[in-house]
Order: sequence, then C-alpha cells, then structure tokens
Amino acid sequence: MWKLKVAEGGSPWLRSLNNHSGQELAEIEKVRQTFQENRFSQKHSSDLLMRIQFANENQDRVILPRVEVKDIEDISEDKVTATLRRALSFHSTLQANDGHWPGDHYGPLIFMPGLVITLSITGGLNAILSEEHKREICRYFYNHQNSDGGWGLHIEGPNTMVVTVLNYVSLRLLGEGANDGQGAMEKARQWILDHGGATSVSSWGKIWLSILGVFEWSGNNPVQPEIWMLPYILPTHPGRLWCHCRLINLPMSYLYGRRFVGPISSTVLALREEIFNVPYHEIDWNQARNLCAKEDLFHPRPLIQDILWGTLDKVVEPLLMHWPGSKLREKSLRTVMEHIHYEDENTQYICIGPINKVLNMLCCWVEDPNSEAYKLHLPRLYDYLWVAEDGMKMKSIMGYSFCGSRLQAFISTKLTQEYGPTLRKAHMFIKNSQVVDDCSGDLDLWYRHISKGGWTFSTGDQGWPVTDCTAEGIKVVTFKLYSFLLSKLSPELVGEPIDARRLYDAVNLLLSLQIIRNSGGGYGTYELTRSYSWMEILNPSEIFGDHSIDYPYVECTSAVIQALSTFKKLHPGHRGDEIDICIQKAALFIEKLQAQDGSWYGSWGICFTYGTWFGIKGLVAAGRSFATCSAIRKACAFLLSKQVASGGWGESYLSSQNKVYTNLEGEKSHIVNTGWAMLALIDAGQAERDATPLHHAAKLLINSQMDNGDFPQQSWVSSLGIVLSIAAYRNIFPIWALGEYKCRVLGGLK
Repeated sequence: MWKLKVAEGGSPWLRSLNNHSGQELAEIEKVRQTFQENRFSQKHSSDLLMRIQFANENQDRVILPRVEVKDIEDISEDKVTATLRRALSFHSTLQANDGHWPGDHYGPLIFMPGLVITLSITGGLNAILSEEHKREICRYFYNHQNSDGGWGLHIEGPNTMVVTVLNYVSLRLLGEGANDGQGAMEKARQWILDHGGATSVSSWGKIWLSILGVFEWSGNNPVQPEIWMLPYILPTHPGRLWCHCRLINLPMSYLYGRRFVGPISSTVLALREEIFNVPYHEIDWNQARNLCAKEDLFHPRPLIQDILWGTLDKVVEPLLMHWPGSKLREKSLRTVMEHIHYEDENTQYICIGPINKVLNMLCCWVEDPNSEAYKLHLPRLYDYLWVAEDGMKMKSIMGYSFCGSRLQAFISTKLTQEYGPTLRKAHMFIKNSQVVDDCSGDLDLWYRHISKGGWTFSTGDQGWPVTDCTAEGIKVVTFKLYSFLLSKLSPELVGEPIDARRLYDAVNLLLSLQIIRNSGGGYGTYELTRSYSWMEILNPSEIFGDHSIDYPYVECTSAVIQALSTFKKLHPGHRGDEIDICIQKAALFIEKLQAQDGSWYGSWGICFTYGTWFGIKGLVAAGRSFATCSAIRKACAFLLSKQVASGGWGESYLSSQNKVYTNLEGEKSHIVNTGWAMLALIDAGQAERDATPLHHAAKLLINSQMDNGDFPQQSWVSSLGIVLSIAAYRNIFPIWALGEYKCRVLGGLK
C-alpha cells in the first residue's frame, strides 16, 4: 500500500506501508480497476489515492448537503455560499501539516524513462525502486498506452516514436518480458517496427538509447561540450539559452563528450534485436544521425542545421577526439562538470526539473560512482515521484506550488474566519518558501541572475525563482484584496506578517527582470532574454519549439503588474517612481501582444482563455478599465463569443498546439476554463453591463460540484509544448470564480 508522508523540511515522498486496513485496500484496488477499464475515455487520473487517505484521516468532517441550481433565477448568495463552504471544507482536508497542498502535476510521458535508464545503468534500479515502485511505474506505462500500441508525448497525444521507444525500453528494464502485458509489449514493438524502427527516433531518444548502449553515439548529431568554452559575447553561447534548455544541454554535452555507454546487459543486447528493422551490426549510423520519424517531427530542422551538424560531426569532432584537440575536450568536460555541480549544490540536488535532475545524477555517477554528489542525488529522487490510481509517475516539478493561488481563492470567498488554521499554515509555508539568498559565487560566471527575494515553482531549496511565482508570493503575503489585508488580519488567524525587507527583496528582483531590449517591457520566466528569437533555427529538438530563449509572456507580465501595484499601495516609499514606469511599460507590452480577435495566447495554460484572463487582469491592475481601454473591450467580446451552450467555456489543448482557438470535442465545458473566463469578465466589470453570462457560468460550476465537495478532474489545463495536468486547478479556480461571483456579482447587484 502507498501512503503520503510529509518529510521534515516539507518534502513529500511516498513509501510503501502495510498498516492499512483491508477495507482501504479494497477501495484503492477498486479505483485502480475503474481507471484501467475506462483509460481510453478518461485518460486523466483524479488523484484518488491521496484523497482516499485524507478522507480516512478526516472522518469527523461534516459534509454539507449538495446544492443544485435548475435555472439561473434559482442562484442565490446562500446557495453559492453553501457551495463554497463545501468546497473549502473539502479542500482544507487536502492540506499537509506544513501548510502546502501536495498533489499530482503530471502529463508528459518523456520524464520517467530517463529515471529508469539512469538507475539501471548505475545499479540503483532495485536499491532505489522497490518491487512496489516498479509495479506502479509499469501500471502507469500500460494505463497510458494508446490502443494501437504506442505512446504520445503526453497522455492525450497521438503516438510518437521517441516516447514509444523509451517507454518500451523502460518496461523491459523494469523486468517486463518482450511478450508481457497481455499483448501490450508486442503491440508496442510492432508499432515501432512498422514506423521505421528505433533508428528514426528523434534526438533526445537517440541520446538516451546511446547512453544505455542500444544505439551508437555515431548515430547522434554532436552535442559538444566545447560550446561551453566559447566567448559569452556570442549570441549562440549556451549560457544565453532559456535555463531549462541550457541545463538539459549541459549534462547531455558531458555524456556525449565522454561517449559514455552503460554496462551491456542481456536486456540491452535483447533490445538491440527487438526495436530495429535490420540487424544491429548492419545499421548505417551516419544515415541514422539525420533520421526522424514523422510522428516526432513537430518542428522540422532547417537545412542550415543539417549543414552545421554535418560539419561538426565530420570535421570538428574527429579533431577533438585526437591529440591535441583531445586536450580541449578534457578541459571542456571539466568545465561542464563544474557547472553541473554548481546547479546541483545550489538546488540542494533537486535541480530545475526532472530531466536535468536524472541527467546530472548520471553525470555525477559517471565522474565517480562513489562520489558524495551521486549519493546526495538519490534521496531527492523521491520528491519527483507521485502515485495515483493510474500508477506511479514522475512529476514535472518537485511539487509545492499554487499555494498563492489557493490563498487568493480562499480569501475571495470572504469566509476566511471559518478557515483560520488552513490560512495560517499556508501563510507560514509561503513565507518559509521564499528564497533568502542569491546563489553562491560569481553569478555571471555561472550564468545566473540574482535570486534573493523570489519564490520558485517548487520550494526555497530549489532556488530558481520565477517571475509569476514571485509575483503571487508578493500578493499573498501583502494581500490587499477587497479592502482587507491577509497580513493585517489577526495574527492569531493567519500568523505574523512578513518582514518588509523581504518584500523589498522580492520587488527588487522583479524590477531587475523586466525585459526592455527585446519586448519593451514584458516579463519572461526565470531570467532576462539573453539572445534572439532567430536562435530557434539552431534548436536541435524536433519535438519542442520556441524554447531556446526566455521569451516574455502575457501571464508573467500581468502577474508582475498585479504584484507591484498591490505592493505600491502598501509601501509607496520603496522605488515608487520605478514601479510606476515598470507598470506602464508592462501594460503597453500586454496591449501590443493582443491578437486581432481580442485574445491573448496563453503559454502556461490552455490557452486563449488563460492568456486572456491574464491580459485583462494585468491591464485592470495597471489602471485601465472597460470604459477607457479598447483592449479590455475586445478581450471581453472574445471571451463572450466562446461561451458554449452549457454556460461554461471549454478549450482543447489543440489551441496551444495549433495556435487557433479550439473547443473541446462536443463543445463540452471545462470547469477550469470556465473559472478563468469568469474571473476575467468579473474583473472587467461584466456584471455592471450584463451579468447573465456570469450567472450561466456560475450555475455550471455549482452543478459540477461532487457529493464530497470536490470538483471533477477533466482534461489538460497547462501547456508550453509539454502539456500538463495540474490536479489542484480543479479546486482552485471554481472556488476562486465562485468567491468573486458571490462578492462582486451577487453582492454588487444588491
């Protein structure tokens, strides 16, 4: 059995325990079986294992009767309040003792194979992953296999060669036989062979297979460590890449430069026979270097890349493999490892994300299998693992974000006095999660921006502040919403307010991150934009595009405007003039970014609904209004035009992929999209013009609530190439939207 344990320091990790009752075991087996039976129609897990555990730990909770609205005339403040109390009561039970809300944050199927391959190479597969871990990982792979045998980049996506090959390989390494899985392994293998075999896997797959010994390094385009020795003044220097991109390139270049290959086991030899259409020793690896299955070719390579990689492979690489060029190779490898160790040490071995986490860990083992660095990596693997009714997966982040959004949702309801302990714990957790120091050493040498004062997408330990996370942190710990402050509420209710100096640090960080040169005032994610968009023509990844530099986004820019405008009302004396200039430039950027139809493309949520919510909210925070700003008027018209017959909004992940607004199949509503649209329209004053669309949307949310106060899990809610499903959103945004609706629509109509 599995049980969520919150470790000292706030890190959730999962252990196998045997002290659960037989009744609970039967309940868990039932939800697993139900998911397996319905996996093709409902691909998303509902995070039920955690919910079952917390329900058993909170059996004394009083569940209020479910509310149902038959017509919008039936909506009353009492009914909305009852719905909110049911939702807040349930959501409070999901909070951990340290104040955060653990939960699923999943979707991409490309994360787990790296962990399995790395542990199989280092000999840690059986030591780190128990038989129960391996069984649940296999369950996850099988549950998300498409009916024709393959796997997509994400659990709703069509088959891709890279994920199908890597998942098949992972299952074999986990002990599954070539014909196991009740025919699933055979179907996967047949799909691979029918679509060209593993020689046509895209570049990331080639690298992982080469590391394992199921592909030759000569079949890869170069990922040379020497590029880290180039002068930083060059716009193509890897230190100028978006941090996620460069921190994946970094360990890959080390492994390529070392031509590292793991131990050749019997399983590796068998895989060489299973996933290629010709005998392994007859494969033309030079030809394979440029092969890519059409299923992986989301972003075709331009001709200039073929010329560049061919030159590096045929001319430059041979020089670096032999003296005196080999001297430069050795120096480059040492430099790269120094950067890897710097990333590890400054993130407490969590790393910025799951892909570079396992790559860095492998590099530390390759450098020295007995090193302290490798051993320090191992305990932090559990931070990324999560188990639900669909099996065990590797999350995209370590896992504690969204506390700020949850608090805003709670406070929007004006029911805070009833949930003091919940607010107090969350407030304390957010304060404790702030990054209080910059990274060590010379930041320029390590290509790092200042960090002090920021909030991360994870915990303070991880040390990578994000602009919108920092903005949400500022809003929550200063919180002036609807005429009252979170930090000015009774300290007995929410805890002591944060020290003003720590707020100043956060504001200083945000002011330092405004992108003037490339955008005129927008905000990216982690850092300033360091190079140019034409760098995308050198992006070697066929499956991910628009990732080479840190672009400015409407979401990040809007969040910063909201935070700075809130902060200035409370602390007008701290850099007030600079904040005013920053806000106005950021607002102009948002206006310029708006599409002709009135929408904004959302990169971090799906998609135009999400972006348009942020566009409106940012402009309102900057002092614009429906009456004075044509951009807000166009945005409202856009949102209203997308409301479906059920009263809600429902946007497909295909909007993100194709950059054209696409409804969910059958024009279904999605409670999270509906929440975003309601919040945007309420901020834009829709209730003062015609509240009918808001009443219809509120009816949908009220009637969507489940018997226990939870809301149902639906489809995707987050994007940027690797589509994500964030379990928390199904609770946060219906609560927040209904809270605003109760106080600003129904309350305003009185």
